[in-house]
Amino acid sequence: MLSFSTPVAKLNRIGKATAARLKKMGITAVADLIWHLPSYHEDLSRIVPINQVKVNEKVTIKARVELIANRRSKIKKMNLTEGLVSDDTGSIKVIWFNQPFLTKQIKVGDELYLSGKVDDEYYTLQLTNPLWEKVKSDTIHTARIVPIYPATSGLTQKQLRFLIKQILPLVREMDDYLPNQIKYQFKLMHLSDALFNIHWPDNLTKLSEAKRRLKFDELFGLQIVQAKSKVDLKSQRAPRIPFLESATKKLVNSLPFKLTDDQRKAAWEILQDLDKNIPMNRLLQGDVGSGKTVVAAIACLNCALNNFQAVLLAPTEILAFQHWQTLNKTLADFNVPISLFTRSHRLTTISDKKLTKKELLRQIKEGEIKIIIGTHALLQEDVFFNNLALIVIDEQHRFGVEQRKQLKDKTPNLLPHFLSMTATPIPRTLALTIYGDLDISLIKQKPPGRKEIITRLITPDKRKKAYNFIREKIKQGQQAFVICPLIEESDKLGVKAATSEWEQLQKKVFPEFKIGLLHGKMKAKDKQEVMVKFKNKEIDILVATAVVEVGVDIPDATIMVIEGAHRFGLAQLHQFRGRVGRSDKQSYCFLLTDQFDSKTISRLKAMEKTNDGLKLAEFDLNIRGMGDLYGVRQSGTPNFKIASFEDLDIIKQARQAAQQIINESPDLSLYPLLKKYFDDKIKAVHLE
Repeated sequence: MLSFSTPVAKLNRIGKATAARLKKMGITAVADLIWHLPSYHEDLSRIVPINQVKVNEKVTIKARVELIANRRSKIKKMNLTEGLVSDDTGSIKVIWFNQPFLTKQIKVGDELYLSGKVDDEYYTLQLTNPLWEKVKSDTIHTARIVPIYPATSGLTQKQLRFLIKQILPLVREMDDYLPNQIKYQFKLMHLSDALFNIHWPDNLTKLSEAKRRLKFDELFGLQIVQAKSKVDLKSQRAPRIPFLESATKKLVNSLPFKLTDDQRKAAWEILQDLDKNIPMNRLLQGDVGSGKTVVAAIACLNCALNNFQAVLLAPTEILAFQHWQTLNKTLADFNVPISLFTRSHRLTTISDKKLTKKELLRQIKEGEIKIIIGTHALLQEDVFFNNLALIVIDEQHRFGVEQRKQLKDKTPNLLPHFLSMTATPIPRTLALTIYGDLDISLIKQKPPGRKEIITRLITPDKRKKAYNFIREKIKQGQQAFVICPLIEESDKLGVKAATSEWEQLQKKVFPEFKIGLLHGKMKAKDKQEVMVKFKNKEIDILVATAVVEVGVDIPDATIMVIEGAHRFGLAQLHQFRGRVGRSDKQSYCFLLTDQFDSKTISRLKAMEKTNDGLKLAEFDLNIRGMGDLYGVRQSGTPNFKIASFEDLDIIKQARQAAQQIINESPDLSLYPLLKKYFDDKIKAVHLE
């Protein structure tokens, strides 16, 4: 007897090879097969009379077989199966390639459903390689709304549909974990009906309702986990870090610039959170160049002067080194012990010498160092803290949930406050979905004196003019970045792409200038050396790849050239553009492309029209979707089967429903089926 735990290998007509292919896709039990949801559906339900079929349309006809036979093609030496089928309105030719066995399955006089594309072959209409099925009351592959599943090599759609069809009655036995009031309030289909109709819809209305229910479930699941995490967080205790007003004012007054209103507001929100014994869990979102680091520095200073430790974690050594330089300069008047801990650097303000790893670990463990800046190296098991009270993670989407948990696990008593920072502009609804358990501080203003970056789309015919413009600016003492996309899959670190561009510019375009090269295969020490030379104006043009973090503040870099701009998402392009325009000089961004389709041009033209990263992110989200918003899939973001972050209305409803449930029953004890369903998920999720 079939059950959800029955191995798929025991189903009818499954051999070892098919079972192995299913296993490759993560399908080992019947339940896995039920939750193997279609990627999309084809509506083959409308039966068209033969006299109404049109060239290039995909149609379904119901017809009698008048003739069927195999023959060998003279030109390409392939087997052709040709037939003639008819209904009361006319007849049409049918042809299949390399399927000679069909003459044993289809006989003259059989009545068939045939679904396929209509071609015009020598002024004669024909169906080419159509799906077919003998006419019966319940078809599987034609004359209905047909599911198309994710598959793997050697596994056909017909096999998947046959297997799922035989186990589908089981879904009627499935419990629905969603409370009745939520289903009623948001007009949601019962779970068993939704699963049945996603696989086997009777009509488009039921298919739409099934999709909506299953999308809701995925988004609701995420929101429940986040809402519960937020409640759980409030029951935890964190070190209270009192606000030091005079020291904070001294720091702000010592800055060579005036803080923007947004920076002041964000800093105050963070300082208020730190002054409580409930762990802060906040996202600081600010566009490139908006000044997030100085806000983090204010928080770290308050932490250090209260005799606690703060950690600032960066995704790359280059960015960590930049933070080390910035905080040393910003906090110079306070004599706060700061260290840099990466694979290549072990530095501290206590000593001018490069410390041994053992000595620096001792200083951190005994609390001599108050602010520790580093990369993934700080996640090592042998790094221990004395009284860690604040964790700041820059570009936090580059760190997975597990990595963040590793840092928190190093503080077994009180839970540290947590501040994550990102320069990736995130549309509001998306932020609420991914970061539903975080409070959000937003810095929209840029420091005073910064000019809007002029962005231009450069087609091949304008390339020479752009090069001449760059040449004149460099002669005036300015500098330029050139970013190269990854062109070959095998060149994951961009070595070939960047090296090729570097040679081209050095030998043919700008032989009179000093040109540097930065790519993913270089050692951290060599990367740092190149960046220092660029900062010291020993390099005029820096050629770099997208996989290398180039987030170093170079005031004289006023030109950003992005080769193959069509290969990047708008958020990425905006990030690159933000590497220039960091002084009062006019800066420029040139988007070079040889692609001219309307979608590409409209995307790149959007870059010309606005410097607002949030507007660009919303445009990119609508056009290209979540994955391209970040360029790479974020570690820790959910991998939905059916929902997407474009389902804004469902996101809002799922969030509202989750909040209602958690407000009523924070531990879900009033909803045992829901609690049982989500327990495993909640156990697997760690606080962000």
